Amino acid sequence: MIRFPAEWEEQDSILMVFPHQNSDWSDDLQSAQSVFLRIASSICFKQKLILVCDDREAVKNMFCYHDKISFVQLDTNDTWIRDFGPISVYHDNKRVLLDFQFNGWGGKFAAKKDNQVSHYLHKNWHFGLSPLQHEEFILEGGSIETDGYGTLLTTTKCLLNPNRNPHLSKAQIEEKLQSQLGIKRILWLHDGELIGDDTDAHIDTLARFVDPYTITYVSCEDRSDPHFKPLQKMYEELKSFQTFEGKPYTLIPLPLPDAKYKNNQRLPATYANFLIANHVVLLPIYKDEKDQEMISLFKTLFPKKEIIPINALRLIEEGGSIHCSTMQVPL
Repeated sequence: MIRFPAEWEEQDSILMVFPHQNSDWSDDLQSAQSVFLRIASSICFKQKLILVCDDREAVKNMFCYHDKISFVQLDTNDTWIRDFGPISVYHDNKRVLLDFQFNGWGGKFAAKKDNQVSHYLHKNWHFGLSPLQHEEFILEGGSIETDGYGTLLTTTKCLLNPNRNPHLSKAQIEEKLQSQLGIKRILWLHDGELIGDDTDAHIDTLARFVDPYTITYVSCEDRSDPHFKPLQKMYEELKSFQTFEGKPYTLIPLPLPDAKYKNNQRLPATYANFLIANHVVLLPIYKDEKDQEMISLFKTLFPKKEIIPINALRLIEEGGSIHCSTMQVPL
């Protein structure tokens, strides 16, 4: 039996890649590193962190404590390990890591070095004795969301995009997800996408499970915003979905932050790109009037975890946020 665990299940470690001069962060590397330092420090306070970096000693000197961090020196194209790191499943309750192919979000960016990260970490025993299974199928971690009970939430704009697996039909892609992840049913979202998002509508920018019966989703109440109609259609789709018991999901809106720009280009700001770790939830904030409302909301959604808000404005300048820059490895 194969099972794809939910993010809120107990984790062994979290993976990150630290920004470096030869990545897209080079125009203002120090500000990028400060955000990643904040994320990493929030995780490793109570949880093991595996941190890939281009200069192990230099990055190690940025941290005050090292006992829960494994510093791994390895060259990468970029830092969005959610999409090229291993996706973990259980085979008969034993952890197996799946190394899917990553093609730079449909050939938009270089990805050859990123594609080698999972293999290198496995070869150097960072996952213990857990096997790493290589898959030819192109799949990014940010494009799929699960409740841990066989339900997969995803988008047609990404998974059915011809820039990913053009030789496969929808039925064949569904079969891959079912056979490799142990998925029993797939909830497809056809609408919803953030301006400035390079991922072709990753689900972790739009809608997330917080438990098997509750979905948070990005909402827009401003009729003049170009997101209004697509996100309203997405909401209607979410209302039509049912749990395994045949009941509607509890839907929790996450308001779209006010428009953020860089060089007159709108940035994909979203509160949906949060990370659930063992003891904390890292919540992206944007110096926005809605930030405090979201912090209060997440305290009610995760009453047993500390909510740590992190300014993610620098992250969205490069198209991602907190969830994109991390990948959990379950126990």
